[in-house]
Amino acid sequence: MMDKLKKIFDPTLFRFLLVGVANTLVGMGTMFGLYNLVGLHAWGDIGYWISSAANYITGSVVSFFLNKHFTFRNQETGPQVVFRFALNILTCYLLAYGIAKPAVGWLLDGFGLSGQLKGNLTMLAGSGLFVVLNYFGQRFFAFKERA
Repeated sequence: MMDKLKKIFDPTLFRFLLVGVANTLVGMGTMFGLYNLVGLHAWGDIGYWISSAANYITGSVVSFFLNKHFTFRNQETGPQVVFRFALNILTCYLLAYGIAKPAVGWLLDGFGLSGQLKGNLTMLAGSGLFVVLNYFGQRFFAFKERA
């Protein structure tokens, strides 16, 4: 059990979190900027999905290069690694935001919050869930050491 925990909580996790700071600045800046400053919150659910998707499109470009080379030190070349990375991002995105939307909506129902505030809190929860899913997906699928 301890060996498994040591494998998860090794320097790779800390490099991943450091890269996550860069991804957060780029991606969340894009997401909340579109949702609030550009006004996509007025578009309802479509604005939610466009804003959160823009987060992961822009953040994923940063994430791919930094995590491949800095975090996981993956030497693999070719389209396979890009495909696995993209599949991981898409899966984590759909799961995280698909779970966050109804769960946070249910938790906040009855508090009298504005739709915009609920949308922001939902995207924040989706982002947190995404980070957890994405770490394991990148480490054990996208950039896993291949024999």
